[in-house]
Amino acid sequence: MKIKTILLLAFKVLRHPLETAICSLLIAMTIVVFSQVIARYVLQAPLSWSEELARFLLMWLSMLSAAYGFKTKSHFALKFLVERIPGQAQRFVAVLVHLVVALFFAVLLYYSVIFVNGVDGHIAPALQISMQIPYASIVVGCALILIETLRSAWVELTHHTIGLTD
Repeated sequence: MKIKTILLLAFKVLRHPLETAICSLLIAMTIVVFSQVIARYVLQAPLSWSEELARFLLMWLSMLSAAYGFKTKSHFALKFLVERIPGQAQRFVAVLVHLVVALFFAVLLYYSVIFVNGVDGHIAPALQISMQIPYASIVVGCALILIETLRSAWVELTHHTIGLTD
């Protein structure tokens, strides 16, 4: 029974890696901030690294959450404008919007890779880790959003089941 439960949990974690990563980052950030509060106000000995770690975790959490928002179609959309457009034109506008968003994130991905390569050798003061690690969140987030946007555009073109009016 215990092995079955562990396998079921492992299957869920592997099936939803983005959601698992977001939840793990949120839990880690909560623990770090709570530890800092306890250390500062109860033990009177603040942690030197907690603020920096919380900031880096928040960077990753923000970018992965943005990608999750694109995945679940929970991002902002001007549905009332698209709904005023006639049927087939709605599909064209939806694909066009997906492609414009994809272009934006492709450019952002390109420049974020250049930026992350540019901070090679820079070390975070408190944690003593490469600054490429927190800034890589931009690269990963943009790549995930780009993939999801292109997937949505493809589905819109071929099946017409995903769009701005969903």
